[in-house]
Amino acid sequence: MKLKICHLYGNLMNTYGDNGNLLMLKHHCKLKGIEVETTIISIGDKFNYHEFDLIMFGGGQDYEQKIVALDMQSKKDQLIKFINSGGVVLGICGGFQLLGHYYINNKGEKIQGISAIDYYTINQENNRYVGDVEIYNEEFDETYLGYENHSGRTFLGEGVAPLGKVVKGFGNNSEDYTEGCHYKNVFCSYFHGPLLVKNQHLADRIIDLAIDYHYKKIY
Repeated sequence: MKLKICHLYGNLMNTYGDNGNLLMLKHHCKLKGIEVETTIISIGDKFNYHEFDLIMFGGGQDYEQKIVALDMQSKKDQLIKFINSGGVVLGICGGFQLLGHYYINNKGEKIQGISAIDYYTINQENNRYVGDVEIYNEEFDETYLGYENHSGRTFLGEGVAPLGKVVKGFGNNSEDYTEGCHYKNVFCSYFHGPLLVKNQHLADRIIDLAIDYHYKKIY
């Protein structure tokens, strides 16, 4: 089989080593004997949710995120259909934020997301959450390790599960001990470094879900 990965805005949202997540997905697919086809979908490109099995959506600076946020509105309906149909998404930092309702950047500007998942992100003055982080996912009984570096503070809506509970570090907002988001087959996190290098069991989980989704579309 061939797993088709959409690297969403991969030419703009790729800071903090987030591209390493894509490399790790390709590596684990190779170990499983799965061919991978990667396509960058960026500004002005059409996104058709039927064409892909997995979306990788990395982080970026505020300037890039403003540009991406505007363009995403033209892809909003297709992206939401992909998520609601069981498509697999890995969203990191800015990619995480833009799947929610909105985020407020360091200049106090409100940047609209696509409201695919119920959460929002606000800024903080003269502070960033930086350092090693450890979280525990109760659903899978798994621990994830990583490194966070973000000023955004994300608050999940009711019924939206975190990727894990914070054991060490700040997480989404340093208040409710949540980190990231797990909704349907969407996995989001503030982990940089990248996430899947330190947590290869999560890489395998994401690939297995994408394979299931691939065959679900066919049959």
